Amino acid sequence: MYKYVLKRLLMLIPVIIGVTFIVFFILNLSPGDPAAIILGDQASAEALAMKREELGLNDPLLVRYGHYMINMLHGDLGTSYKNNLSVWSQVMERFPNTAVLAVAGILVAILIGIPTGIISAKKQYSMMDNTAMLLSLIGVAMPNFWFGLLMVILFALTLGWLPSQGMGEGFIPLIKSLVLPAVTLGTGAAAMITRMTRSSMLEVIRQDYIRTARAKGVPEKTVIRKHALKNALIPVVTVIGLQFGSLLGGATLTETVFAWPGVGRLVVDSIKSKDAPMVLGCIVMLTITFSVINLIVDLLYAYIDPRIKAQYKKK
Repeated sequence: MYKYVLKRLLMLIPVIIGVTFIVFFILNLSPGDPAAIILGDQASAEALAMKREELGLNDPLLVRYGHYMINMLHGDLGTSYKNNLSVWSQVMERFPNTAVLAVAGILVAILIGIPTGIISAKKQYSMMDNTAMLLSLIGVAMPNFWFGLLMVILFALTLGWLPSQGMGEGFIPLIKSLVLPAVTLGTGAAAMITRMTRSSMLEVIRQDYIRTARAKGVPEKTVIRKHALKNALIPVVTVIGLQFGSLLGGATLTETVFAWPGVGRLVVDSIKSKDAPMVLGCIVMLTITFSVINLIVDLLYAYIDPRIKAQYKKK
């Protein structure tokens, strides 16, 4: 298993190289002058030329990318064009906020998605099953930012129960400010988890060992919890892992709508100001995080299904 983990970690290298090069190339094509962003519109042509030379903007694209990758290997993600602060320190300052929001969102999704999927599978084609599938279809199709705006209008502006923006300080204010963005993020993920749980459970509960357990008089709750659900978890865990990674990297619009001080909002602000080092630093951090989450999900398979653990040992 250690060899498998090492192999997966080494696979991060080409992923990071590919992602950073694509983002680096796109930022190079986007309009705007980083030197003018740093010095301001009133800077002289001489000052702008000196700043471009200092930043290496006059070098070819591949040369600049090579310098960036060499610095990144030494743990230096660069300095922000906008505020002249370390990219690493700013990303690490924002990343815990994004992690808190993503964890809250995936917990909402799990608490809604798995029980609803189980009930839908047990009562296939019933009114409850049809309603759950209809709602899950709406949840998959509905844009998160639109649902978030509806939540703000209802619970913040109309009812005044919850804050509409920002991250509260202290436990109770934090929980209150977390409710709307977490539910907004968790709704779409819950729809995916519901549909996968239902599909996987329907496949498992038709197996012979489930009929045998019921024939032996095993209580239905035990049959569902210990026999059916455990064997149906592998595809569900896969979806949960992918959704959690997506919440970490794809909470950009939700963080913008709710003014949540996370990495997603930092990426948006950095793109607007053409702050290439900050954008690249955020993308590298989210890429590594998403890859590590996928690795953790793969390793969880071994604890769900012992046959997969034996395959890991061979690898």
